[in-house]
Parts: sequence; C-alpha cells; structure tokens
Amino acid sequence: MRETSGTQVRRGRHGPFRRTLIALASVLSLAAAGAPAAQADAPAPPAGWTQVFVDDFNGAAGTGVNTSNWQYATGTGYPGGPANWGTGEVETMTSSTNNVALDGSGNLRITPRRDASGNWTSGRIETNRTDFQPPAGGKLRVQSRIQMPNVTGAAARGYWPAFWMLGAPYRGNYQNWPSVGELDILENVQGVNTVWATMHCGTNPGGPCNETTGLGGSTSCPGTTCQAGFHTYSMEWDRSTSPEEIRFYVDGTNYHTVRANQVDATTWANATNHGFFIILNVAMGGAFPAAYGGGPDSATVPGHPLVVDYVQVLQAGGGGTTPPPTGNRDAYSAIQAESHDGQSGVSTETTTDSGGGQNIGSLAGGDWALYKGVNFGSTPAKQFYARVASGAPSGVSGLVEVRLDSRTSAPIGSFSLANTGGWQSWKTVPANIRDVTGTHDVYLTFTSGQPAEFVNVNWFNFGR
Repeated sequence: MRETSGTQVRRGRHGPFRRTLIALASVLSLAAAGAPAAQADAPAPPAGWTQVFVDDFNGAAGTGVNTSNWQYATGTGYPGGPANWGTGEVETMTSSTNNVALDGSGNLRITPRRDASGNWTSGRIETNRTDFQPPAGGKLRVQSRIQMPNVTGAAARGYWPAFWMLGAPYRGNYQNWPSVGELDILENVQGVNTVWATMHCGTNPGGPCNETTGLGGSTSCPGTTCQAGFHTYSMEWDRSTSPEEIRFYVDGTNYHTVRANQVDATTWANATNHGFFIILNVAMGGAFPAAYGGGPDSATVPGHPLVVDYVQVLQAGGGGTTPPPTGNRDAYSAIQAESHDGQSGVSTETTTDSGGGQNIGSLAGGDWALYKGVNFGSTPAKQFYARVASGAPSGVSGLVEVRLDSRTSAPIGSFSLANTGGWQSWKTVPANIRDVTGTHDVYLTFTSGQPAEFVNVNWFNFGR
C-alpha cells in the first residue's frame, strides 16, 4: 500500500457489549455459509528459527482482534498525514466488527462494506510492535496464510487487499515516506490471480527506488487461484548474505528479491536501519486499482473478506540480539502514545481528540510505556509536551515523568496532572526537561500517591 499520493504507477477500549447485533450476525452468517478451512495454529518454527510473534486469530465469532497485538487504524488517514491514506482510496477504515472480526474458525476477516448511500467502510489493523527486523548477521521471516477476497471480474473492481510493513519512523511522523522503507508482502487488485511484492525506499517521485512504482515483482498463485484458496505469503529479510537481501515468497517459492546493491548505501540504510510494523487491510479504490480498470463502481459487490489464518514472525541466527537505538523516531514530531514498544499496566482505546486514532489509558502509579530509538539530534531538547486527559476523582492526581534508557533512571522532567474534566477532555501540558541530545529509549512513567487511575495520554513530543 502506498503511503503518499503518488501510488505505484503499475498498480500504487470497546468491549463486546458495544458491538452491534447486526455486525455479529453478519460474521456468524459468513461462518455458517462455509468459511474456508483454517489451520489450528501457525506452523512450528523450522530448525534454527525462533518465533518472536504470532497471532492465530483464535477466538469467538464476532469478536475483535487482540489489542495486545494489534491497533486499529481508523478514518481516512493518519492524524496530520496525507488524505485517503495517501493512495486515493475511498473507504473509511473502522474498528467495527462489521469490518474487522474473528469468525470463530481460527480466521480473521477484514470485510469491505457499502451502505445505502454508496459509502464504503473497511478495516486496517497494525501491530503495536514496531521492532521487527533481523538481528545483526541473521534473518527475519514474516509470513501469513491468507485467502484473498473471493471475488473476480466486474464484481471485484476496486478491491485492494494487502499484507505489508512500514518502517517504524513512519509511525507518528507520516511525512517521511518512502525514505523510511515499505515492504509489501502481498498486494492484489481487481480479483486477478496475481500477487505483487514491492520494496519502497529513497525519494518520491523517481529516485533510486523508481518511485512511486518501487522495486517490485509479481507472480500468479500456484494451484488454486489467490481468490479461491489459502496461500502462504512470506518475506525473508536476510542480513547473513552479502549483499543483504529481502526475498518474497508465495507457498515457499521465491519469486522476487531486492538486494542492497541495487541502491546506494545511504538509501538502503535509511530504509532498513530500524524496525518495522505489520499491516493488514482491504482498501477500496485508489491508484493501483485505477491502473487496472478503476472502481469501485456500481458493479462492485461488497462483503467479500480478506481471510487471514495467522500472522507469524520468526528470526534466525545473529545471536538474537537487539540492536541499539538507531533513531527510529523523531523527538520533535508527535509520537503516538499507542505506538509503544513495551508497557506495563497500559490499555488502548479509541480517542475523541482532534485527529482521531487511539490513546493509552488506565494509567496509574507504577505503570509505564517504552518508546525506542527517539532521536533528539545535536541541538539540545529542553521541553516535553504531552496531550493528556483525566477523569480522576477529586483528590487523585499524579506525575507524568520522562526517563531515558531505563525505567529506574532519574526523570529528566515531569508534570503533575489532576482531573481535566473527563477521560476524553484533552489538554497539551508542557514541562521543562534537562537538556537532551543524541538517540535514546524514552520511558513515560506514571507516579501517584493513590492507587486510582489518573491519566490518559494521546501523544507526546519534545521541543528546543
């Protein structure tokens, strides 16, 4: 999926009680109608490989995804990012189980819908983790067993399902594509029996990675078509080879490879010297479908889901060590609080704050959230700003603190917060901090003399 308006030229805390009976009935009826067979679990890692992430999407029919693993991207773009997700697509993404739900048979279904007025909705989920990359000298494999929306011909016009990854620096910035890297493991449009794989990098348009087309390849699905059955789509990022290479597979067959020596060293480093997060979505319309006949239009038939059996991440070799922080995040751009790399006591919910998206909540004394690789640059940061809200009862307050590189290090700055008028009554609070330069892991820690929750956080950043 493209994250700027220049799409590839060739192509481009709500519980179940909040979900409607209509959405539940929709998912159940799909399951009853003969859901595609799913494996009970993701396959065991091969010899020499270690599993570092998995979601088998096992759960009751009509329930949402596990928000410990995933966050919903909703609306028509990221806050402050390009409109229509930067691709020209026409749907509104939602967290409704009418669009994103488990089917009770071990599958996730992302289903585009069209209402009586012709408006489209669909779903887009992203891993909370943004640290997926190979260990030094090792390999990373990201794979999923998927059936594409089972619709073809005129009825498929405008369908654009995808399984892909974006570089961690994009989360909270939204203006640095394609330099931070994008790895498209699966893309498809118009219900054709083709899977596309692409790496995006460099500058746009043109540049060393031929943007907005990117460095891509494609093939047909072996055996059954991409739409008629499940296939396993995977990417192996290999730092044990020279040059380093990223390989794309369908059902174990390598059909496209991108090597570091295809671009200059700076372009490759900017695109790969950091972690990535994983995305699953079904877009409707946009530049890629437009290149194959357009849509959606009156002939397009809604309701055909992308069906996902599991998502699994494996790594091999390299000693399994985690690289030091490499400046994944810009200290001076909004860092979305829900994009943490680790946490304790933190939950995620939909926010009503300007720009939408999600915030973290249920924050009380002793809770914390980690944000890796925050780059402060060479000119010292002197200010911390956080977008916060509180519905804490009278007499309950606490400190929002910033610490560097360890949860037990002395805070470099903090501010006190009490009730702001409600858990979604937002204000931006500044605090002075000790001068900071360089790249650090940032911890937000929460301290209070009472056990009660006292703060929600939507985003934060720093200033000079």
